[in-house]
Amino acid sequence: MADTPWNDLPQPLRRVLDGTPAGVGVLDTELRFRYVNPALAAMNGVPAEQHLGRTVAELLPGIDPREDLLRAVLADGRPREITSSGHTLAGSPLHQRYWHGAYHRLETAGRPVGLVGILLEVTAAHRQQHELEQARARLALLDTAATRIGTTLDVDTTCGELAAFLVGHLADAATVELLPHPDSRHARLLPDGGRRLQRTAIAAKPDLLEQIRQVGERGEYVDYRPDSAVPRCLAEGRPVIENLLTESDLRRTAPNPERIADFRALRIHSAMVVPLTARGHRIGTVTLLRAAPSPGFDEDDAVASQDLAVRAAINLDNARRYSREHAVAVDLQRAMLAEPGSPHPDIAVAFRYRPAGTSALTGGDWYETVALPDGRTVLAIGDVMGHGIEAAAHMSHYQAMLRAMALLEPSPDRLLARMDGLAGDVHDYRPSTCLAVYAEPARGRYCFASAGHLPPAVVRPNGEVALLPVEPGPPLGTGRNGYVPSTAVLPPDHTLLLFTDGLVERRDEDIDRSLERFTARRLPAGAGPDRLLDAVLAGAPDPAEDDIALLAAVARSRPGQLRAREVMTVLTGGRWQPLR
Repeated sequence: MADTPWNDLPQPLRRVLDGTPAGVGVLDTELRFRYVNPALAAMNGVPAEQHLGRTVAELLPGIDPREDLLRAVLADGRPREITSSGHTLAGSPLHQRYWHGAYHRLETAGRPVGLVGILLEVTAAHRQQHELEQARARLALLDTAATRIGTTLDVDTTCGELAAFLVGHLADAATVELLPHPDSRHARLLPDGGRRLQRTAIAAKPDLLEQIRQVGERGEYVDYRPDSAVPRCLAEGRPVIENLLTESDLRRTAPNPERIADFRALRIHSAMVVPLTARGHRIGTVTLLRAAPSPGFDEDDAVASQDLAVRAAINLDNARRYSREHAVAVDLQRAMLAEPGSPHPDIAVAFRYRPAGTSALTGGDWYETVALPDGRTVLAIGDVMGHGIEAAAHMSHYQAMLRAMALLEPSPDRLLARMDGLAGDVHDYRPSTCLAVYAEPARGRYCFASAGHLPPAVVRPNGEVALLPVEPGPPLGTGRNGYVPSTAVLPPDHTLLLFTDGLVERRDEDIDRSLERFTARRLPAGAGPDRLLDAVLAGAPDPAEDDIALLAAVARSRPGQLRAREVMTVLTGGRWQPLR
């Protein structure tokens, strides 16, 4: 290209090339610069005259010149567009810069004499594209996390799900640590100003799991020095990244310096601590670890981890709130159920209550007994609709109402009608089922009425279980009334069993099938009420899907007492019929 007088270009063309904001350069067949315009010189950070006679690789070692593609343009004459990246000698705060160039072959008399390249810096567009792709990836990650984290209202389970998810997507190992409850003695600052957290979950890739467990245990309290990553993360409220951990970094960060050798053996080189913040309050941290050959953490990892931590923190805070409410509701319900009324001496009664598992709030199951002046005993069991403290409180209202109204009404149907009317007059009363029984053990006679409750069961001396046919009416508090009494005569060694639906009901099963399965059970022969209820609960799912309340009653034998008919009979349609 020595015969190409680039310095003698026509002035109009020279002004166009020198004035364009795009970088323009001409290379000869040896890929050496023969011309650069001011824009390209500024882009490269080198004066134009210092380009001449030098290749891109010689001038700009921080850029891959893609010489293979440039030689391909010289060889076949087909223009090509090339994106290159790196750094020129022009100062830039950017981690990486990108340029897009279009290259065409130059010819003289039909033979190639060089290349002309036109370049534009596309770093901003490339960054926007990268950010868009990262945003899409984070959204996809969050969508997946929504189905994997927070599947229960149990704190430990949620922490375990978070740690396992992070290991599957962002880390080689992860731990979740929560701040102690403010009322706990562990919540105080340490004497040196550090923080104490409880490690609630540990997860790691299979080849690291056993070693990670040796470094720390789930459930233990961990003390962190004030200048270590965890307290700094809690104070600043943002992720703290520590890559290429040195011995001094580990000594400062590790809660137990004696375990530094174990960390080194795991080849852990990078750590990132992310805050767990819910409703404006710090509740703990997540620590992510990477070991060789995984790369160190970067800002994209920090953003993705923070997104997951925010979502998980809300689930954890909900679980903590639930745990506190659940504990209060259980305590309230146990306190209210601990002292049911005393029956008459001629009937032995036992009670049991078991709250549901962690997947549901405590319900409003209740039971009660009332000794009437005429010698009869009222037995009752019910279930307030809904869960939580409010259901437990309404349960106490129905108990108190039954104690008072049972002394005024002569039969279970009229008792339920009176309670339904009173509850209906109070607009915020939650509806409740109720099974009421007026028991006369001396005669073996039991009169029933049901407000939407499951039927009672009778346990024979040999342990067989049978249901008594009691027509259910509407639940209490609906104001619909309409309760039908029924009467059964039971031999004195037959035990009456009242229960709430948590004992038998299954979400994926018809209630009739559930009752059939229950009556197919064989309970201990000759068992008294307490032993009988223990056996009933032993056969129930644990944890149950709903609360379970049980009441068992059997007539006490007394010398000279007349035995009732040996066959259970039920008054149906005005006639006594045996119950098979």
